[in-house]
Amino acid sequence: MTTTPPAPVPLVAGDRPLFWGPRPRSALLALLMLLALLGMPPAAAEHPQWQRPVPGGLVQEYQAPPAPWAAGHRGVDLAVPAGGEVRSPADGVVSFSGAVVNREVLSINHGAGYVSSFEPVESELEVGEAVAQGEVVAALSTYDDSSNHCDQPCLHWGVRLHGNYINPLLMLGELEPSVLLPLAGGD
Repeated sequence: MTTTPPAPVPLVAGDRPLFWGPRPRSALLALLMLLALLGMPPAAAEHPQWQRPVPGGLVQEYQAPPAPWAAGHRGVDLAVPAGGEVRSPADGVVSFSGAVVNREVLSINHGAGYVSSFEPVESELEVGEAVAQGEVVAALSTYDDSSNHCDQPCLHWGVRLHGNYINPLLMLGELEPSVLLPLAGGD
């Protein structure tokens, strides 16, 4: 008895290859989605994890201005006693130390476009000095400043990312980024 070998499976069905059928296409799509998800950084990696510069509570929240030139509160105010220690929230290099209008300000460049600024502070650090996360970099100013906008001694902490102010609490992992939702009935 002779057997005939099975007929070869055609690589083309009609005018398209068989491997583009529904199941392999779904598997390919699933594989591409998995690769895309694996390549995405976790949400926490969007901003590095920093630490609070002072242990005190929040006195005044960040309030983004409606336009870069408009009024707003471009940072947060944190309670700290006069003369209290201010620590670097992350590693960096001092990029500014001096007076701005009537207050002493210290700014630290943390790399990757992040710069934090503190006021009113007294600091012995000079531009170009490296600082480590948690290192004492300044003390809350003890001079009488009648223009201080807090009802109690407080540290104003501002953070810029590529020159644009962001809420410093994002850097602590205490806030999630806002998600804009479509208007009801909108397209």
